[in-house]
Amino acid sequence: MLFRILIVLVFSSTVGIAQKKTNVQLPPKKPLDPSVYDGWKDITYKALTPDGSFAAFTINPQEGDGKVIFHNVKTNTQDSVKRAAEIALTFDSKYAVFKIKPQQQLVKDLRRQKKKKEDLPKDSLGIFTFASRKTEKVANVKSFKVPEKAGGWAAWQVEAVKEEKVKPDTAKKATPAKPKKIKKNTDDNGYTLVLRNLNTNHTVQFGFVKDYAFAKFGQGLLFHSTGNDSTLKAGMYWYDLQKAELKQLHEGKSKFKYKGLAISEDGTQTSFLVDTDTTKAPNHFFSLYYWKQGEATAKALVNDKTQVPANWFVSEHATPNFSKDGSKLFFGLAPKPLVQDTTRLEEEIIKVEVWNWKDSVLQTTQNSRLEAEKKRSYQTVITLADESMAFLGSATVPQVVLADEGNAPIALGLSDLPYRWSNFYDITGHTDVYVIDTKTGSKSKVITKVKGDVSISPKAKYVFWFSLPDTAWFAYDVATRSTRSLTNALPVSFADEEDDHPDYPSDYGFAGWLENDGRFLVYDRYDIWSVDPQGRAPAMNLTKVGRAQKVTFRNVWLNREEKFIKPDATLLLSGFDETTKTLHYYSYALKTGELKKLTSGPYRYAGVVKALHSDNLLFTRETFSEFPDVWASTLSFSNPKRISTANPQQKNYVWGTVELVNYTSLDNVPLQGLLYKPENFDPKKKYPMLVYFYEKSSDGLYSYFKPQPAWSIIQRIMCVSNGYLVFVPDIVYKNGLPGESAFNCIMPGVNQLIASGFVDEKNIGIQGQSWGGYQTAYVITRTNLFKAAGAGAAVVNMTSAYGGIRWGSGMSRMFQYEKSQSRIGGTLWEKPLYFIENSPLFYADKIQTPVLIMQNDKDDAVPWYQGIEFYMALRRLHKPVWMLVYNEEVHNLQKRQNRKDYDVRLMQFFDFYLKGAPEPEWMKEGIPAMEKGITKGY
Repeated sequence: MLFRILIVLVFSSTVGIAQKKTNVQLPPKKPLDPSVYDGWKDITYKALTPDGSFAAFTINPQEGDGKVIFHNVKTNTQDSVKRAAEIALTFDSKYAVFKIKPQQQLVKDLRRQKKKKEDLPKDSLGIFTFASRKTEKVANVKSFKVPEKAGGWAAWQVEAVKEEKVKPDTAKKATPAKPKKIKKNTDDNGYTLVLRNLNTNHTVQFGFVKDYAFAKFGQGLLFHSTGNDSTLKAGMYWYDLQKAELKQLHEGKSKFKYKGLAISEDGTQTSFLVDTDTTKAPNHFFSLYYWKQGEATAKALVNDKTQVPANWFVSEHATPNFSKDGSKLFFGLAPKPLVQDTTRLEEEIIKVEVWNWKDSVLQTTQNSRLEAEKKRSYQTVITLADESMAFLGSATVPQVVLADEGNAPIALGLSDLPYRWSNFYDITGHTDVYVIDTKTGSKSKVITKVKGDVSISPKAKYVFWFSLPDTAWFAYDVATRSTRSLTNALPVSFADEEDDHPDYPSDYGFAGWLENDGRFLVYDRYDIWSVDPQGRAPAMNLTKVGRAQKVTFRNVWLNREEKFIKPDATLLLSGFDETTKTLHYYSYALKTGELKKLTSGPYRYAGVVKALHSDNLLFTRETFSEFPDVWASTLSFSNPKRISTANPQQKNYVWGTVELVNYTSLDNVPLQGLLYKPENFDPKKKYPMLVYFYEKSSDGLYSYFKPQPAWSIIQRIMCVSNGYLVFVPDIVYKNGLPGESAFNCIMPGVNQLIASGFVDEKNIGIQGQSWGGYQTAYVITRTNLFKAAGAGAAVVNMTSAYGGIRWGSGMSRMFQYEKSQSRIGGTLWEKPLYFIENSPLFYADKIQTPVLIMQNDKDDAVPWYQGIEFYMALRRLHKPVWMLVYNEEVHNLQKRQNRKDYDVRLMQFFDFYLKGAPEPEWMKEGIPAMEKGITKGY
């Protein structure tokens, strides 16, 4: 009986404890605010060792110190190293080599103390051994390299450590002899290079090394030293890693310049550029040197006095490279540039741009490309067997594409020079296409005036392109010199079926070529087709079910080194379902035609990375509420395991949900939109709503949006976490009516949601940036439904913007209206009323909605005067308007501090109008110019 009583007491006590535990209240979730940004983490790097045994990935906060995780795929054990960056996994799968950055906060504190750059903490090197799970650290490392296809080796440059200055003895002493000047590690002199065998820990050091490179398969190390004046003379060196032998390939002087280190794939040949001119001449002319194993020293193959046409020279800006088989050496030649007369005084130099209407390229475009043009070179090749040289590129055929990794006897030549004049309004342009003999440099024209991208097949048997006017793929047979259409006779379109621009639709792309250029795999909207480039065998729809099931299949390249697809390969495909908006992985066996779905569930799968020598792989999986953490599995995707938890803090914050909204536009077009709702949404309540849009966004139903300073737009997750609904409608367009099209697509979706009863129709805001900013500005000229509007970088006057410049590229903006996004479909003189009717500025008097404009003074896409025109119009009309101008910022905010600031101001603006929050000082009183950078006004 006593035993039974004890059992009852113990059972009762246990139940009581359990009840107490279940009654424990978790702290309530908090709404997100800007304070979470810095600590919210990203995974920007993930990789597997070649044997697939270990995964490496970084988890880095947006601000602060991150870490790398090393994950044992078999045992699921993990190790981490703080502040790791630039991670390299050795080819033997034994080591990870990486930089270790200084503590970010420490560096910031020292910068606030005005410490010089040389006094700031330096990077360290980390070497993690997977077997022992230990990390070795090397201080003050400037750079490091490991061989691409060989394990067991690493090389790194050691930074110079600043010496402490000894305070002089003030006692009077005899004047000492002047000490000999000691050569120090600097950018000009070079740094100590440490070469280590990671397996034996044997180390070799070389002094004052400026540049270095491993052979691909670890045969040797090529490096340039300025010399240490004793045991190591200045020049170029080859260190044989197998024999542990050092050989000087070229003896120079400490002030000689060496560039462009190149090594053949088999490690038996090297090449480099040398400038022996130690003067301060405005132009320096390099020589191309070449060394072959067995030869005593390197020899000059090309300089400005041999084999080069008059007034041409070897370009320092084109790194030499060997063909894969080592039979050819490619490099660049360039015309000698004009030299400024250095005797002229500043006031004697005329600086004027002559804008000639016959200029083939606009002056603004020339200016934006000026530095690139100064470095332009033309592809040239030396056949090493007889050292004959051929000019492949030229001033008339400037672009050269090598084939078969340089092994092919031909190359592809492209020239848009005859058609450049019209590119300022027709940016797709035209191209003349050539086949170039790499032995002689002779050119044979394949086709004239192609409109579309042109490529060459992996084995150089075919030149192929998508002709935009024909909406079809074509191939030119190099052997027979014949051209044929590959897709014209097929029953589907290979051009974008949904394109609504006033121009030719673009293609869907291609999956690749089968081995030996046997067949060409090309995409339609949904499926993958196999076509015979010779036209003998019929085309085949490989995936078959894509169009019927509305699933878009695309090939996933698991090994970017592979240039072709084996005929019996099993492909990994991505499959996007247009109906459910999920993205899954499939396998497709080319030999049997079996298509198999590998993943499932309401997710977006992406980012596959496969081990080089095993079937192990990594991938991500995401939804609106699930961060894309790293998962590990095999090619079968069976038993996947999540191996990262980047943001466990998310569970502490109010999140939200997203759903598809189906509705019909005012033009009777079926449309979809995304509706984001707060967590614990109550359909009986009314919520303020923000409407954001660009063009089509509904395919992103399963996209995760991390809390971060926004790129000039509202943040969906921040809004729903703070009690807003967010509606993102899709927009389709009619040519000539971009503004009306936007209105007709946005308004019925908004009205449908209002009719649902949970939208506070008196508190709806609208916001867009760039093209979305334009549409926002237009819509509020047509309706007073919106209580507040944010329009960023908006074109409001198409008549003035039409003649403007996109300052980032120097391009004329005319193409946007005639052919592209603005969709007018004609010139200002052909369709003047369309330009006016689609310009919000001319209807600004109808606007009753308070507007927040953002227009930055270095906008590289939209003329910032567009913002001024809009602001001045609304101000003149006594409309409530504010304009934020972030100084020295471009189209979309780049500086993190400015992104944070705009994020705060944008939501303060909407909170004031839609939630009745207090009006911030910057809205109420503004910020005087004298207080810029001092006072925030909030």
